[in-house]
Amino acid sequence: MMMDWKAYGAQVNAAVKEMAAANPEIVKAYAGLHRANAASSRLDAKMRELIALGVAVTLRCDGCINAHTDAAISAGATKEEIVDALGVAVMVNAGATMVYSARTIDAFDAKTS
Repeated sequence: MMMDWKAYGAQVNAAVKEMAAANPEIVKAYAGLHRANAASSRLDAKMRELIALGVAVTLRCDGCINAHTDAAISAGATKEEIVDALGVAVMVNAGATMVYSARTIDAFDAKTS
């Protein structure tokens, strides 16, 4: 195992509790976003969590990976479904790299013409 995800989750939760004690409105606002998203009737919980995992790896957020892996499992996602969702994230990120590579060539051309 690369990381002790349970210990990491506990550490993040403890830090969030400290933040909530220092500024409860920030944590309440985040919780409100979470509740509003969960209330959606257009995407089921599993689909939302698969999307969240794709975003989490794109953002390189270990806390997000930890939380949304738990939520995806709870929503019934299989390892194979998670792998497919992560494959989409890999593809989109590769596409973004291609687009920004084209922007780099454009910047070069603009600076050397």
